Amino acid sequence: MSDAVTEATFDELVINSDKPVLVDFWAAWCGPCRAVGPILDTIGAENSDKITVLKLNVDENPNLAMKYQITSIPAMKVFTGGEVAQTIIGAKPKAALEKDLAAFLA
Repeated sequence: MSDAVTEATFDELVINSDKPVLVDFWAAWCGPCRAVGPILDTIGAENSDKITVLKLNVDENPNLAMKYQITSIPAMKVFTGGEVAQTIIGAKPKAALEKDLAAFLA
């Protein structure tokens, strides 16, 4: 399972990271979130030199969910240089996610 990020660690782990970070905005009660989680874990493990994959529980970190305008989950945002570089909404199969993330996995 991917490491968790919280409001307390967000700046350190995401904003100040020297490589792209995919943040998976999720909640325990969300079925599609639970489905896409293991896929993101695999992509993160296979590409750990290129991208970091972190999970953010929107129920436990409502201020970050609000800041990044998370209105539906699962939502994934890729941060580079402290800014949102890409947003992916909804659960997708691994091949589709890898296609969406191709620019960061190259």
